[in-house]
Amino acid sequence: MIAQAAGIVPVEYAVAVDRYLAEAELGPASRRVYRISLASWAWPLVGKLPPAGLSRRKASPPVVPLALLDDETAGLRLAGALKHRMSQAGARTVNRELSALRSAIGWWRRREWIAADPTIFLRQAELAGESGPRLLAVRPLDETQLTMLFRTPAGLREQAFWHLLLDTGAAAEAVLTLDAGTLDLARRRATLAGAGHGQLEWGSRTGELLSWLLAGRRGGPVFLTDRRAPAGTAGADLCPLTGRGRLSYRRAAEIFTEHTRLLDPDGRGWMLHQLRRRPVG
Repeated sequence: MIAQAAGIVPVEYAVAVDRYLAEAELGPASRRVYRISLASWAWPLVGKLPPAGLSRRKASPPVVPLALLDDETAGLRLAGALKHRMSQAGARTVNRELSALRSAIGWWRRREWIAADPTIFLRQAELAGESGPRLLAVRPLDETQLTMLFRTPAGLREQAFWHLLLDTGAAAEAVLTLDAGTLDLARRRATLAGAGHGQLEWGSRTGELLSWLLAGRRGGPVFLTDRRAPAGTAGADLCPLTGRGRLSYRRAAEIFTEHTRLLDPDGRGWMLHQLRRRPVG
């Protein structure tokens, strides 16, 4: 099919889902779950709700233009669907479905198929209590929490990534698109490519961490996976020196939540979005 050809920007949401799943590092079972989850998000984008129960898996989602994710109302529509979903499923299921959407959107944004991230202010679902399931408000980390975070042992990649998010106030998905050759380490700045993106600036501590992280590397993604990339990985997402691929939003979010689980009194761990606040200036 022409729409599946490399370099062709898909018009339909369903085609974009197919392209994402074809390259995602997922096993067969996870790929099937992701497909069902991503298909269900098509309904609210056109102002509808997906069928409930077993019929949800078998229902044919509406034809949705991918560009609807850039519409200013997309976030509100997805938030309504998320709240509705909480009345049907447990918190773990809802959070898994939201994570699938965020991962796909991050992948599409890196390819500049869309510019916005309508999930940025969506909230995670909290485990059901005596009053039933509810949505968990996501607040930026305060100074005490940040101090705790940066005192814990973490790898250089994570330290540089987290400091960069905190300094710039940029979305994690956008920061993960940065390439080594686009960073001006001397002036501590970089320009994000794509519509709706701008210039990033960071402080001296973040600059030191980035310099150490990129020592000896002049090309490829700034933030890399732990292992070599699988065959067929796009050249733009591959480090020519190490053979490792670009770190995905899904994996970066998992690492952050797991690392902060012991810091969170509720034991859930924190979200990358909580590192976003006013950038340095």
